[in-house]
Amino acid sequence: MSDIQKGMALLIAAFHKYSGKEGDKHTLSKGELKDLLTAELGDIFGKSDDKAALDKIFNNLDADKDGTVDFQEYVTLIACITMLCNDFFTKSK
Repeated sequence: MSDIQKGMALLIAAFHKYSGKEGDKHTLSKGELKDLLTAELGDIFGKSDDKAALDKIFNNLDADKDGTVDFQEYVTLIACITMLCNDFFTKSK
């Protein structure tokens, strides 16, 4: 498997590790998203218990306003974070 395929598999596995603990197994609730962000992206987002910040992230991700974050909305978050990290590291050289 190529590095990109491995990365894709890891992104899929991370989503499904947290999805479905509360309700639909194909979406993330606000609590599941918080768990994912804390455990998987804590170095970027920090370990904050800032409810307002979580609400803002969740509401911005929930593009279809159905009260959950689906896989496409999750991938959008990951893509945006990846672009920000790339910008940061390429500008600091």
